[in-house]
Amino acid sequence: MILVDGSLGEGGGQVLRTSLALALVTGKPFRIVNIRAGRKQPGLLRQHLTAVRAAAEVGGGRVTGDALRSCELAFEPGPVRPGRYEFAVGTAGSATLVFQTVLPALATAPGPSELVLRGGTHNPWAPPLDFLQQAFLPVLARMGPEVTVNLVRPGFYPAGGGEFHVSIRPAALAPLVLLERGEVLSRRARALVAGLPAHIAERELKVVRGKLGWPPEALVFEPIDGTFGPGNVLMLEIRCEHVTEVFTGFGQLNVRAETVAARAVDEARRWLASGVPVGEHLADQLLVPLALAGGKFRTVRPSGHAETNLAVIRQFVDVDASCTEIGCDVWEVEVQPA
Repeated sequence: MILVDGSLGEGGGQVLRTSLALALVTGKPFRIVNIRAGRKQPGLLRQHLTAVRAAAEVGGGRVTGDALRSCELAFEPGPVRPGRYEFAVGTAGSATLVFQTVLPALATAPGPSELVLRGGTHNPWAPPLDFLQQAFLPVLARMGPEVTVNLVRPGFYPAGGGEFHVSIRPAALAPLVLLERGEVLSRRARALVAGLPAHIAERELKVVRGKLGWPPEALVFEPIDGTFGPGNVLMLEIRCEHVTEVFTGFGQLNVRAETVAARAVDEARRWLASGVPVGEHLADQLLVPLALAGGKFRTVRPSGHAETNLAVIRQFVDVDASCTEIGCDVWEVEVQPA
């Protein structure tokens, strides 16, 4: 049984999720200690517990230690079982992270699957559903699996209440090579506001126009039903020939709309200036598929999150991985099964 230290790197939930995902795919059991030791509230929160139980259901696995606040658990996977599943976090905890936990196994399973997930879809501590739809899943499709997502309703922090449906058509993973992004084809800024004043979106979009020079037709205000609680998110979508990237700013209490927008704009400007196809967050998402199939991509300087992810991957899969700086804020990441 593989022993995983949950305090590795940033000591967050990614260590657990990557371990669960790779245990399902490889069939290797593991025991994890010090779960989320680097967080203010260590141990399993609702979204992590939901991910554990989702992995156990999909893989017919056995789990011990699966309780709220637990800092240690053991997971023994069985064979992956495609089918129809419903997973509910029950809070604003990210349902997208639960989806990410079971996706690698179901994307390579012997049959198709349908998922219904409920919980947070847009919160500051996880990739929003739009990022998965527009940036990650199209790249995964280049490797074989076809995954479509339908948003029923968004769920913002702290209320949650979001829901989305997923259809997975699995396939054997093919290697990925993504070194160029090509010409920029379109740009769009979407300011989503639920149960909050419209001027929040207007101020965010004003910052985008001023700092990026995008035309008025590229700036979109989307009022959302606030029945399930207030929320705000700004998403900058840049579609290129070979990849689409999404950069996000989340509205937060006591944080000005201008600050929220400026953070997203700064991230987008860094990516545009680098010339690489893969942004910081997409790079992190691609590491598990590459560990299973091989490939390489160019990105900005890999984050500590990505380095932690690679360290966990090496415990489950024998890979040769390298991150090489080849220019100013240009890195080439290559991962090959040994």
